Amino acid sequence: MNIKMVPVSQAARTLLLVEDNPNDELLTLRALKKNNILNPVVVARDGVEALEVLFPSDGSVPTYPSLILLDLKIPKINGLEVLKRIRSDARTKLLPVVILTSSIEEKDLVEGYSLGVNSYIRKPVEFDRFIQAVSQLGIYWLSTNELPPAAN
Repeated sequence: MNIKMVPVSQAARTLLLVEDNPNDELLTLRALKKNNILNPVVVARDGVEALEVLFPSDGSVPTYPSLILLDLKIPKINGLEVLKRIRSDARTKLLPVVILTSSIEEKDLVEGYSLGVNSYIRKPVEFDRFIQAVSQLGIYWLSTNELPPAAN
């Protein structure tokens, strides 16, 4: 497993990026940096890694991010199933989750909202538009948005 863990003390404004495509991961990280969004980022490259960050199987203290950017088409456990598990647990059900995907299927959009996603964004294919979309996401969700109190 290749999970970058962040100390819990920094988790107040940490971003969890769930992305299996190395190019999209790099683009997202570059877009954040380019827009001076320097929050810690935990990267999970499949659904199992994402759930391991939130619900560690080794008994360690979980990292609860301020925002989860979730791709849908990820290996092992797909993004919609990850979302379902996030929303079904009292500790994580209020975490902001934004689906950031290249899927153009309406059923993914409808199911994402049915499962409680906070926002659904289709990845722009043009680099400049992708940078702008990630910038807007970061500014809103990591700076402007008011977070609910952490679950105990």
